[in-house]
Amino acid sequence: MRNLIVVTILSVLFAAPLCAQENAAGSQLESYCYGKPLTKGTEAGFTSLRAVVFRPSADHQAPSCSAVVVFHGGGWSIGSEEWAYGVARRFAEKGMVGIAVNYRLSDRKTATPVDAMADARAAIRWTRMNASSLDISPDRIAVYGWSAGAHLAVSAAIFSGLPPNEGLSCVPNALILKSPALDLVSDEWFCTLLGDSLAAADYSPVEHVRSGLPPTLILAGETDTVTPVDGVRRFHELMLADKNQCELVVYEGVGHLFTPGGEPDDGYSNPAPEVQAAAWREVDEFIESLGFLGLQR
Repeated sequence: MRNLIVVTILSVLFAAPLCAQENAAGSQLESYCYGKPLTKGTEAGFTSLRAVVFRPSADHQAPSCSAVVVFHGGGWSIGSEEWAYGVARRFAEKGMVGIAVNYRLSDRKTATPVDAMADARAAIRWTRMNASSLDISPDRIAVYGWSAGAHLAVSAAIFSGLPPNEGLSCVPNALILKSPALDLVSDEWFCTLLGDSLAAADYSPVEHVRSGLPPTLILAGETDTVTPVDGVRRFHELMLADKNQCELVVYEGVGHLFTPGGEPDDGYSNPAPEVQAAAWREVDEFIESLGFLGLQR
């Protein structure tokens, strides 16, 4: 994935908000600690694992609505939950609970992407355990991730970390993946972050596709140089071969994170507006098709 950058989250069940503040739209957002203060990785710029909750407006909020946990991108190395605020807020405007999370960042010293994968699982378990206080249905929790954050999102489903029927599930009920990092065996940056003692194939989603995975929407750019579309297509084909519901939309003329063709796509996101708008329409149709908009009947 070369030198892009990402962020995720760890575990434990603190339900009292750390703080509440006003967002740009004037609505209240809530910040929770869903994990213990870090004993390692503090060089990455934070000391606690946070989940920032965006609730729908009073007109839309009601018991048993759905939720979306958002994992930002950044090559497993940079970013914060604030990067995911815009996405989480957009889902809240649709009547869902949007949850932006942080996670341990890989620094080649104290944390690797494997730690971030564990944090992603913990964030989803925290959401499910606190479903009642969050006013959500524990069976309607989606995840949205982009780039390396999409790897963390799908990894929570594939590398669930617990045998069936043992413990609270971290498997989301739906996956929304934008420019996802799915084929990592030959990804030099990912391998560098793992270090010499870990094998990329053990953490590469395309190598571990199986039946029974959640409904999935994948959005990708045809000319992506960071998370090449060949690996995305391979993942999609394997999902279908194993009878999983998986939709893939590939946009021509754009690269990673929908960067217009001819522009470098290995830095910060600068999406083509028309492609971004089309992708959001796909997301809206997908979540609506799953019954994630409105109350559970």
